[in-house]
Amino acid sequence: MGIIWGQLLAVALLFFSGAAADPNDERCLTHLSQSLVDPFKNLQNWTKSTFANPCQGFTSFLQGATCNNGRIYKLSLPNLSLKGTISPFLSNCTNLQALDLSSNSISGPIPPELQYLVNLAVLNLSSNLLSGPIPQQLALCAYLNVIDLHDNRLSGPIPQQLGLLVRLSVFDVSNNRLSGPIPGSLGNRSGNLPRFNASSYEGNRDLYGYPLPPLKSKGLSILAIVGIGLGSGLVSLVLSFTAVCVWLRVSEQKLSNEEEGKISQLMPDY
Repeated sequence: MGIIWGQLLAVALLFFSGAAADPNDERCLTHLSQSLVDPFKNLQNWTKSTFANPCQGFTSFLQGATCNNGRIYKLSLPNLSLKGTISPFLSNCTNLQALDLSSNSISGPIPPELQYLVNLAVLNLSSNLLSGPIPQQLALCAYLNVIDLHDNRLSGPIPQQLGLLVRLSVFDVSNNRLSGPIPGSLGNRSGNLPRFNASSYEGNRDLYGYPLPPLKSKGLSILAIVGIGLGSGLVSLVLSFTAVCVWLRVSEQKLSNEEEGKISQLMPDY
């Protein structure tokens, strides 16, 4: 009887403590730590031993991490002067619902592998040095409520597919290097879907469409002015050349007529 109670107690402790770490979370944290650079050693306890057991139930042993039932539920590492890149292995944290790496100096692309974070609701990568396109694969994160990518160096068009995110209530891609039209599914949402004003898109020189104001005329470019100047000069040259040719022709004809008149006067009458 005592053996049975002992076994039940061990199972209960295991259940409530969540001692068995998830190998996916460990892989996720290990690779993320390797891809990031922490120049001021803000992440003191981001070590191999902590990655092996970052959570115990709802208790987190890892700075910046929030746990839920033994899994990484939220990663919040803003304003820590972090550098490096975002590891595509971050997608192994499959229970992640919020990712905040804002206000750092992280560079490189946004990994398309983030599509595997199917529970992700909040994605804040703002105020970094991220470059490259916005992955269209983010549209597969159907629970996304927040996409904040402002103040980066992202380029290319805004993916049309992001308009499929019906839960999206915050969308900010301002102050990047984006180009092309704003998808109608994001710029002019219909029904009860939240709408995003111009501040969500401002600061992208080659981005256009509603709700941004109409593009102002930039005037004639230097090349256009040079082209017009060259064209005008060529036309003037042709007209001048034509006028000279006509004048020479008329003068030649007049001189010829005068010569014929003189000759006819000198000819004797028969």
